[in-house]
Amino acid sequence: MKDVMRAEWTKLRTSPGTLALLVGVVVATVGVSAAASTCSGAGCDADLPRLGLTGVQLGQAVVAILGVLVVGHEYGTGMVRVTLTAMPRRLHVLLAKAAVLAAAVAVAAVPAVAGAVTVSQLMLPEHDLALRPAAGSVLYLVLIALLALGAATALRSAAAAIGTILALLYALPIVLSVIHDEEWRDRLRRMGPSTAGLAVQATTADAVTGPWKGLGVLALWTLGALLVAAVVLKRRDA
Repeated sequence: MKDVMRAEWTKLRTSPGTLALLVGVVVATVGVSAAASTCSGAGCDADLPRLGLTGVQLGQAVVAILGVLVVGHEYGTGMVRVTLTAMPRRLHVLLAKAAVLAAAVAVAAVPAVAGAVTVSQLMLPEHDLALRPAAGSVLYLVLIALLALGAATALRSAAAAIGTILALLYALPIVLSVIHDEEWRDRLRRMGPSTAGLAVQATTADAVTGPWKGLGVLALWTLGALLVAAVVLKRRDA
């Protein structure tokens, strides 16, 4: 397993787009959070810690793309056959990819979220430091990346996986906004990976989903995607 981990880390580290995407996570998260923190007056969101983490909603797209490319590039170029020939224990390959991806995303997510919190506190002096929304946002970004990895492995196509993940992250909340039945809207919001997962940022009592329960919903989505990916990788030819 150690050799598989080393090989996957080398592939991720030497991939031309990895560094740019990890830097992009930090820039996107901090930049959008800074823009959101310029809010002032009655129109401002009362949940200031959540407002200061608005950039996570853009950063999630970058980590999702990175998660897809970890395996999607190999399917697109046919290199997956080489990988599975050299390392025939397919589940070990998937676990190694998940481990190095989670570590890389965490390394980028920590400064991204810390930067967003710092900027928002400077721009909103009344913003109290809330550790749970910040720590939860780091976990959220890691889980989104792993969800994307599972989707790409299961679908065996980078384009299909990116489309599917971005639809879950952005199209589903738009659909929810046009549902007039409040009971159904809240029920679906509790089930969506992003709408439930981002509840971890809430500090006010009116959240539809509890913070850790919402992150648990996202964790179940991620676990399900990785389990399907494991079955597909094990049973289908590369």
